[in-house]
Amino acid sequence: MAEAGTAELWRRFVASGEPKVREQLILQYAPLVRYVVGRLAVTLPPTIDQEDLYGYGLIGLIQAIEKFSLDRGVKFETYAITRIRGSILDELRSQDWVPRSVRSRTRDIAEAMARLEARLGRTGTEEELAKELGLSNHELAQLLAQATSPFLSLDELVQVSDDGQNITWLDTMVDERPGPAAILEEQEFRAELAKAIDALPEREKILLALYYQEGLTLKEIGMVLKVSESRVCQLHSQAALRLRTWINRYLGIEPSINKSRPAHAGG
Repeated sequence: MAEAGTAELWRRFVASGEPKVREQLILQYAPLVRYVVGRLAVTLPPTIDQEDLYGYGLIGLIQAIEKFSLDRGVKFETYAITRIRGSILDELRSQDWVPRSVRSRTRDIAEAMARLEARLGRTGTEEELAKELGLSNHELAQLLAQATSPFLSLDELVQVSDDGQNITWLDTMVDERPGPAAILEEQEFRAELAKAIDALPEREKILLALYYQEGLTLKEIGMVLKVSESRVCQLHSQAALRLRTWINRYLGIEPSINKSRPAHAGG
């Protein structure tokens, strides 16, 4: 019954664009903003006010409602969550919340991971990654801790479109005019992403499943994996870096170094 009511709201909004109908849709989907803020908050310093994040996210929700097309072939919730998160991260970026040194360290780690994969034909272990960077295991752990941020996520903005706007990997696989070609492209993308996830070390695969599918907090994941919360953050960053590199390579943003399926590495 509720779904029927929401569908009617969408029909009215698409037909007339009435401000009152838009307000009803905003109220209907406002819990999505709370959900995204709650997920992001675990990787942000406590000094950042969650109510500020909610405000930034609400802007993203409004933009999502205004830009969403019922013909996209994607659930509005999926589309909106990406836009809400992007709006929050855009605002944090504009405040230069992440120091330049952190971004530089993140690039260094990602490049080292890519070199290892090209040379070994599989994802490198942490010990191999530390050696590639010329660091001890302890120094690598510290570097990962410093590089950990909400910007290292599967939802991260990965490229810039021709008009200069940031777009996500979700945007690259959703066609404005769904058809056989768009459906095939999405299927190929999902298959490639599944292949990348399957190549991750076991603990990173478990972590992603617990975080993205089961919705567990980092603290709860730490209890499952029997590691500290900071260690969960490090593992999440490693997994996100590996997948971001793989996705960007698939999209042609980074040069392909090995399109074949890597063997499993230890976690």
